[in-house]
Amino acid sequence: MNLIIFLLVLSFIVAIHEFGHLLAAKSFGVYCYEYAIGMGPQFWKVRKKETTYALRLLPIGGFVAMAGAPEDDENYPDIEVPKGRHLTEKKTWQRVVVMLAGVIMNFLLAWVLFSICLVSTGRYQEQPKAIVGEVFKNSAASEAGLQSGDIIQDIASPSGNHVKPYLFSEMPKFESSEAYTVTVLRNGESKTFTIRPKYNEKEKRYLIGISSKPSPIKKVNFWNMWWYGALTFKEVSGLMAKTIVHLFQGIGLKNIAGPVGIYQATSQSASMGLIPLLFLMAQLSLNVGIFNLLPLPVLDGGQIVMTLIEAILHRPLKEKYKLWVMLACWVLLIGLMIFVTWNDISRLLFH
Repeated sequence: MNLIIFLLVLSFIVAIHEFGHLLAAKSFGVYCYEYAIGMGPQFWKVRKKETTYALRLLPIGGFVAMAGAPEDDENYPDIEVPKGRHLTEKKTWQRVVVMLAGVIMNFLLAWVLFSICLVSTGRYQEQPKAIVGEVFKNSAASEAGLQSGDIIQDIASPSGNHVKPYLFSEMPKFESSEAYTVTVLRNGESKTFTIRPKYNEKEKRYLIGISSKPSPIKKVNFWNMWWYGALTFKEVSGLMAKTIVHLFQGIGLKNIAGPVGIYQATSQSASMGLIPLLFLMAQLSLNVGIFNLLPLPVLDGGQIVMTLIEAILHRPLKEKYKLWVMLACWVLLIGLMIFVTWNDISRLLFH
């Protein structure tokens, strides 16, 4: 059952993403051969006007096949597309909108789901800022001299990596009892402390012994749910963007979740009820949108970059250059998938 829920969640997010591309393409008169959910052979299809709507055997991914994309034109050689209906014949801004539409739909889905989750609970609480609420007795923080109300500005690990948390949830995981350097703002004055985390047997991890300062709770109803949904969208997207930046800096690589990790998170959320599952769906949809904005040619962000470069040069890029860049990006993405899957398996086997 958990596997079915996992596949349905991912398929729905992909379907929304691809529907965005389809909607934008059709609004600009681009000929669309097929709108498909899944990959591999078709097991169900229906044709409406010029477009085939299909479900494919493998419930992973999906696509919109459009006239003007070389690989799509090759897959539908028997269809004669009217002049002016190819994506490449449209204005630059229209092509960019078509490429952005999938991401926009992912963002809209995340916003709607966040709003539904909030109105169902009837409350909204801001993510706690990186401010010390309570310092636990006999903790590493207490021994170092941290106090309630200290605003955490910087945490330097023993290896020299720096994290500047704005939210308490951005605090790094402490991985050993080695000395960490913590800089705080206290009464307008910057102070630096050396803290050696202590291993907590109950939590099975290293802690410094502080809690966050609680944020005020706001009541949510149907009229303000969209506003608080937008605030949640902003908070979560900010965290995700910072995570991506940290990954490029080599920080937090061990914490990346792949398909196995996402499956575990989906199963756990589903066991907790509908609202936690919807919240996870919102996060995944937001993640898919942000990831697709990366400037890699196999993603929407990369396609936008190449389209803009061609517009500046007033000529299309050579296909052989595009091919080499695409191959390099596929190798990079496959390598990343192998890495995150190994991370997932390692956590299952060794933790």
